[in-house]
Amino acid sequence: MSRTLALVSAIAVFGALAVAPAQAAGHTLVVNAAAAFRPVTHAAAGGLYALAENSRPADSTLLPLKLNTLTQPPPGVGQKPNGQPPGGDALLVAPQADRVGAAQVIRMPDIYPDFPYKWVSWDDWLSKVDTMVSRRLAATSVSNVAAWEIWNEPDGTWNTAAAGDFNTGWTRTVQRIRTRDTVTPVAGPGYSSWNTDRMRTFLTNARNTNTVPDVVVWHELGHSSASIAADVSAYRALESSLGIGARPIFINEYAWTDEVDVPGRVANYVSKLERAGVAGADRAFWYEYGTVNGLVVNNTQPTGTWWLYKWYGDMAGSMVTTTPPAQTGLDGFASYDSTRKRVDVVFGDESGTNSVRVTGLSGTVRVTLESTPSSGRFTAVTAPTTISTSTYTVSNGQITVPVANMSATSAYHLVVEPTSGTYQQRFEAENASVFRAQRLSSGSASNGGYVGRIDNSGDPRSDSYVDFVVNVPSARAYTMTIGYANGTGATSTQGLAYNGGAWSTVSYPPTAGWGSFGTVSTSVSLHAGYNVIRLAKGAPFFAGGTGYAELDYLQLN
Repeated sequence: MSRTLALVSAIAVFGALAVAPAQAAGHTLVVNAAAAFRPVTHAAAGGLYALAENSRPADSTLLPLKLNTLTQPPPGVGQKPNGQPPGGDALLVAPQADRVGAAQVIRMPDIYPDFPYKWVSWDDWLSKVDTMVSRRLAATSVSNVAAWEIWNEPDGTWNTAAAGDFNTGWTRTVQRIRTRDTVTPVAGPGYSSWNTDRMRTFLTNARNTNTVPDVVVWHELGHSSASIAADVSAYRALESSLGIGARPIFINEYAWTDEVDVPGRVANYVSKLERAGVAGADRAFWYEYGTVNGLVVNNTQPTGTWWLYKWYGDMAGSMVTTTPPAQTGLDGFASYDSTRKRVDVVFGDESGTNSVRVTGLSGTVRVTLESTPSSGRFTAVTAPTTISTSTYTVSNGQITVPVANMSATSAYHLVVEPTSGTYQQRFEAENASVFRAQRLSSGSASNGGYVGRIDNSGDPRSDSYVDFVVNVPSARAYTMTIGYANGTGATSTQGLAYNGGAWSTVSYPPTAGWGSFGTVSTSVSLHAGYNVIRLAKGAPFFAGGTGYAELDYLQLN
């Protein structure tokens, strides 16, 4: 939870490049553009107490980040983080989260004003639980609540002397929630760090009492990202040994006080969180809420670290394998968009002259390199610094790009694309914000992935829809082609709305079967820049679709 930091660093600069050397001095990050391991979901683009009431920060600062999942205080929040007034009530910020395509997890113990939390009594806690759940159930226009987080850091904040054993308390609280809400997932245990024995005891009790969390949560605040892979692996082994089905992992606090505003360190965390396959991860809260934890200053201005997350938000297609030279120091994460044949690499956490080797390429490519400094959380950075733009001839399927005079606190962005590269026009469904549906894979789908099981309507806790955050160059009407599959044998329908506007209906004639894709087209009037397009089986203010359809992509022409 809270403390202080601000670092400023120099920006690395070097001249234009010709044909790349086979190897540069220092360390090398290897990117295999041909080795996709999962769809781009911007899993680590989230924050604890990221939003505050009255649209703080501005939507314009959030849309480019393609936020995944946030953790916000409960309705009636009492928590006063760092002495600030209570704020960030999940139900009050829900409209803004909805406008930018973000899901929310509600942290229930933040109903208390103090941290560590001051336990009163079981009667008091269960009464608070009843009130929080009732308020959420009454908010029928809110559909982006992904889970109830039962407690936060019980290894340090649960008052065993007054409240009894935490595991028993977990069971009692989940059972109380289920008397009113049998639909919304529960998340936990929310430990401050990974501990195998502690997690085994928790999961054994949860299994035996039928209260296993739907989403498994712990924090990575050990002042190092090096253990993330081992921690996730240990959890998966433990889960399997106890006969518990695979749960999504949500690391809803990562990066310590002197790391969270340092782009180079953040690049290292995101790299390891992506490789570990977590479903979501949130920047830890240390200072001011309503700033995405230091990404935005003065409500509308980006800091240096914001640009790293903007580069992350620009990623599309599939995440591809990156291999760092070690578990500390230089690391990065990368994507490959098969439609544009574009590779994006974000990297850092190393000083001196190093290099990035990108394999799985062909032909001649344009290579752009830029950087963003560690500006702290109070200094705006209006744009990243372009270091070089060059043309490379690919040799033996690869190029090696040297990066001179790196600063360990800065982050760097490498874009490799055809010399005729263009703006994004195809938006894959599996890259979008997916609510109560499933990302699936198929060789017949665009980019190998699609979204299915878009099945639910009639309840804001379970409504199924997909939000596409799209960026277009000009305000005008666009022909929107939807790739879809419909194996029902009859025409199905979904609702279409964009930028919070009125609903219309899209009809999907039958295709040859599930996973066999066709297209339909409609017209949408979009404004220049970022827009959010929703396709829904069910959603607030929409009566509900008919039949079933799977979504492959949107194409805007």
